Order: sequence, then C-alpha cells, then structure tokens
Amino acid sequence: MAGDTPPPPAASSRFPDAPPLPSTPPHPPRAGVPRPDGGIVETTGPLPPPPPRPAPARPHVTFGEPDTRGTFDDRTRRPHPFGDRIRTRAAAAAACLVLGVGLLGGAVTGSWLTGGGSDDDGALTAYATAGDLWHSLPVDRLFPPTVDGAGPGGSDRAWTRIAVAPDTTCRNAFDPLLRKALAPVGCLRLLRATYTDATRSHVTTVGLLFTRADATAMTALKTRFAEQGLDRRPDLMPRPYTAKDTVAADFGDAQRASWTLSVLTDAPVVVYAVSGFADGRTVTDPQPAAKAMASGATTAPAQAGLGHEAKGLADRVERRLRTAVASATEKPS
Repeated sequence: MAGDTPPPPAASSRFPDAPPLPSTPPHPPRAGVPRPDGGIVETTGPLPPPPPRPAPARPHVTFGEPDTRGTFDDRTRRPHPFGDRIRTRAAAAAACLVLGVGLLGGAVTGSWLTGGGSDDDGALTAYATAGDLWHSLPVDRLFPPTVDGAGPGGSDRAWTRIAVAPDTTCRNAFDPLLRKALAPVGCLRLLRATYTDATRSHVTTVGLLFTRADATAMTALKTRFAEQGLDRRPDLMPRPYTAKDTVAADFGDAQRASWTLSVLTDAPVVVYAVSGFADGRTVTDPQPAAKAMASGATTAPAQAGLGHEAKGLADRVERRLRTAVASATEKPS
C-alpha cells in the first residue's frame, strides 16, 4: 500500500556477519490450577517472584570455652572459681602444718621439761605405782611373817612378825616435832608392823609413811634431813606400835632405844624403824642406828645390838617395797 512504511530489515540482513541471536525460550508453565472435574489448567507466563527468605540467625560463637558440663560446671558443681579452691586448699594445708608443728613442739617441750626419754617415763610410772601400793599390795608382801638379816659382826638374825597395825593416818603416830618436820610432804597413809628377834628380848616397829608429795618435794625433804641432821635427833624419833598380848605390849615411847629414818626420792615413801627392849625397861640414852652400830660404841642400845635391829629390818622392808614396785611396773615380754 502506498504510503506504508516498509518493515525493518532482519538483523541478519543488516549485519550479515553477526551470529544468530539465541531464541528466547517460552515462559515455563506456571503451576496448574485444579479444575472441578479433576483436571489441571496449565497457565503460562512468568512466575511471580518468590517471597523473601528470612535472614539466617547469627551463629553463637564461643572463644576457648571447653565443654565442662558434668565436670567443672561453674553454675552447678563448682560454686567458687578454681583459683579460690587452690587458695583454700593452700590455706588449709598451711593451717595443718602449723598445727602439726605446734603439737610436735609441745611434745618436745614437755619431754624436755620432764627430762625426756623412756627412762624418765619409766621413773615417773614407778613413782606413781609406789604411791598406790599401800592399798593394792597384800600385807605379807611388805611385812613378811619372817625376815632374815645380818646382826652385829655379820651374825645371822631372824625376826618374826608379831603384830600389824591397821593402815591409818599420821595422827598421833609421831611426836609433834617429827610430825612438823614431815608436814611438807603430807601424809597419805601409814603402815606399820612390829617384830621380835629370835630370843624375844628385842622388839622393833617398822613403818612405811606414804606421802602426798612429788619427787621434787621428796628430794627437798631428804636434803633437809641430811643437812640438818634431823634423822639423828632423839626428839625426832618415830613412835613404836604397841601390840597388846604380845611381847611388845610394854613397848612405848620411853622404851625407844635406837631408830633409823630414810626419805626416799624414787617413791613417795618415808621408811623408818624404831627398836627397844621387850621387858619394858626405860632407855635414857637412845642412839640413832648409825651411831649405835659404830665400832667401839658402849651404850646399852649399842651393846644390845638394837641399832642393827632397827637398821636391818628397815633395809629389808625397803628392799621388798622396791621389789614390789619393780614387779608392778615390769613390762610383759
């Protein structure tokens, strides 16, 4: 038709050397729409843009935190930081160390103050044991029925027990001055027995005074007696135990002829003995046993051997006391 504009030439004709354009594929069919009869109506055309996707959540990142669940979970099983636990344990260890050192130091100090060592412990045990013998030992162990010993010139002597006094306090058992001299160590109990010699012409009372003192007080008393000569003074003679219906029935204060007294330091005991004539004669010049036993002594107590009577019996009773203590403290093998 006249006046009509001719169509533009094809690209291949305009650009003969250009490669052919790729064909545009048709729009893919969209999802079908179901029909009432069960069919699907397919539609064509561009798909609607998909709905925007939510941005992914930012991951939780940890830095160097190991999985400690069930082991050292701070929120459950470990209420305090690990550093606090170390400090707590260190403080506890230090406290135990200080306590241990203190106990050890106390033990060492106590051992030093008492002299330390097993020998001293044994001595203390023996001392305490000796102080209990007055009520735990049978009378025959301390005052046996018969005692053998040496008399003047080494002659044999034998003594027979004729009376045992009930254990008692020291009231009226000593003269006032002797009671005063013994007061620093106290009087726990007094045991006494009276013996006679084979001829029944001499009588001797042996006594064991159990004191309330410790070894230090006993040592001080022994020193005082030795330095002041208290064991040699006639006004400090022990009293005898007078036994009725025996040969010692007339053995009173006026019949005392010789005596000996020994303060022990390894036991809370004072051992003594006093002798006299069995016929009740009065003695005007009593002598301590050590003096009556001296060579050349001419007094009546010395000539009769009453110093040997007192010393011999006192020594043998003391020996039996020590034997009893050793037996009571002997360790079983």
